[in-house]
Parts: sequence; C-alpha cells; structure tokens
Amino acid sequence: MDNQKLLFITGATGFLGAYLVREALKAGYRIRASKRPGSPMDLLGEMAQQIDWREGDLLDLSFVESCLEGVDSLIHAAALVSFQPKEAEKMIRFNADSTTYLVNAALNAHISESLFVSSIAALGRDEKKLRIDEQSQWENSKYNSNYAISKFKAECEVWRGIQEGLPACIVNPSVIMGAGYWAKGTAQMFQQVAKGLSFYPAGATGFVDVRDVAEFSLALLQNPQAQGQRFILNGINCSYQTLFSEMANALGKKPPKRKLPSWGVELLWRLEKLRSWIRGLPPVITEEIARNLNSKYEYDNQKVIDFLGKDFRPLSVCMQDSAKLYKLAESGEQPFGLLAP
Repeated sequence: MDNQKLLFITGATGFLGAYLVREALKAGYRIRASKRPGSPMDLLGEMAQQIDWREGDLLDLSFVESCLEGVDSLIHAAALVSFQPKEAEKMIRFNADSTTYLVNAALNAHISESLFVSSIAALGRDEKKLRIDEQSQWENSKYNSNYAISKFKAECEVWRGIQEGLPACIVNPSVIMGAGYWAKGTAQMFQQVAKGLSFYPAGATGFVDVRDVAEFSLALLQNPQAQGQRFILNGINCSYQTLFSEMANALGKKPPKRKLPSWGVELLWRLEKLRSWIRGLPPVITEEIARNLNSKYEYDNQKVIDFLGKDFRPLSVCMQDSAKLYKLAESGEQPFGLLAP
C-alpha cells in the first residue's frame, strides 16, 4: 500500500511509538514526528532517517500548530506515565493540555483521520464492576490513579473534538508488553524475572502485545467506520502469577512460587515511603502501584476483534519473542530491541 498521506505522530521515540512508526511506514505513510531535544532514537534504528523531525514542546501551541501544517493524519501517542505523587500535577497537565492543543490544531488543519492512544485506566475503576468494556462510564473513585485521571481528562478533549467535527477514534490498550528499552517501562519486568523473582502479587489485569497495539491502531486509523468510537486493545486477562510464570518459562528461569498477600503489598509501599523520605529518593512502590498490584479487573476485547476480524497474539508468543531479544541484551549485544512483525 502506498497512500502518501502525511502522518504526524507524537511519542514516536518511545516504546509504543517505534512500533507505530514501523506500521505506518509499512502502510505507505510519509511521517512527521515531534521530539524533545536529546530524545534517544535507538529503538527506531534506520527508520529515524525516514522521519521529518520537529523539535519542540507539545505544550507550546504555536509549535503544535506548525507540526500539523499540511498534515492529513494524526496519531497522538505521547504521554507522561508516573505513579509518583510529586509528579501528578505535571503529568495531568501534560497529558490533558497536549491533547487539547492537538485536537484544536487538528480541527483547524482539517485532517482526514486521527487516532488517540489512551489507556484502560481512563475507563475508570470501582469495586463493584470488575469487568470493563467500551460502554463503561468513568466514576470518581479511590481506585483511579492520577495517571487514570490524566488520561480521562485527555479523552474528554478528544470527545469534545469529535463533537466539533474531528474524525477521530480512541484506543484503550491494557498493559503493553514486549521488547523495547530493557531498563524502562514494562520491559523491566524481564530483568526482574531473569534475576530471580520469589514473589508474585495477588492481582490480575489485562495485557497486550505491543505489536498488536500498533497493528490494530493503524487498521483503525485507516477505517472511516472507526471514527467516533473507542476500542479496548487487550490480548488477555490474567493474573500476575500467570504473567511472571510465562515470562520465567520463556527466559528459562524458575517462576515465582510465593504469593505476596494484599497486606504485604500495603506494608511494602508504606516502608518504601519511609525509605524514600529518609534517603531523599523516589519510592519504588507507591500507594497507587500497590493498589494496582492488588486489584483484579478484566477488560472485554470482543468489540475490536469483531470490528477488524482479527484476534490478538497469545501471551506465550509475546513472552517467547521478547525473551529471545532479552537474552541478546544479557550477552551484551544490544540493550534494546524491537520484536519482529
């Protein structure tokens, strides 16, 4: 396919962004992307040379407007993710305001298609409804993290834009898994399991292969019938025990055998808070992280499967493919990597 549309992507230098760029190039798009000065582009490899780069801040409206000049399509994947209380205000402002500027600039530029990467967190959580689908409504709750609030506020701007005529759809990925920078994000789990993990938390959630998120997103972007809708992108609902066991098996390591009870996680974040206060370092586990590790939610993926006629990769495939690349990193060959399509 060679459609020659000019696609502007935010977050292109990140974990998901690199996979989105690969899919977009495969689909024939010309790509323009934003980045901050000094952003590492290792994951993109040679693909970085095929991108029209614009350096600037997505909280600068004039910069955002200049990025969208002459653009046909938009994918907004840039976001701050943090569960540190001190970073909450900054995160909420960036995730919400950058989306506001992009929506307004996209309306003015009369783009023909757009996709906004949200999160299952933006669908809200409460203790009564444990299975969540696209019809789930946001409710203010202690179970919503500051990250969830930031993505919900961002989504509100997209829905406002849709009402004003923006051709847009929203995807809500679950926890995205796969190869990237091994010392960042969810890829760090491979390091932890490879070093030996004795305990697993009691909770459960949804997980999805990063390749599926990229492939499904591009397919939805190009489908006019998807505009004005949201789609949950979730490969599997499973426990952390299952996730870590699959990961350990793929790495040739022993899976964790001991369940960390809920009270143990609660105690852990309190001890971490004390340690961080004494040492002046950010806590490894916060109250929000502890709450996520203890919670048990399921996410319905049937809508997007029916819409695109395509299913998700099994968790075992994601783990096996990722483990192969991680072992190369362990041998010192490469501290990062992209999964093969």
